[in-house]
Amino acid sequence: MPKNKKESSSSSDSDEGVIDKDPPPHKKAKTGSARTDDKEPTWVLQGKKLVKVREFKGKVYVDIREFYEKNGELLPGKKGISLTPEQWRKLVSLSDEINESISSSC
Repeated sequence: MPKNKKESSSSSDSDEGVIDKDPPPHKKAKTGSARTDDKEPTWVLQGKKLVKVREFKGKVYVDIREFYEKNGELLPGKKGISLTPEQWRKLVSLSDEINESISSSC
């Protein structure tokens, strides 16, 4: 009979299975903003969830995404969203309403 496994107490909503709790590579800052090797402005939300301002096909996007580590390199995962500057500005303009809704739900 197999030995009992300890249950994970992770609160992550990721469906990628067990997530390594070790800090990500030196490539990103633990808090605040940083620039990765590719010079993209980067902010850490929590763990490997990052916000980046990126250019793709000549257009600028605000990319909010979970990253994963492969061969010591931090790579973007499938889970995330890329917002145009207009969509980002709209989201920011809604922040007070969203905060009120969060406060009334808790």
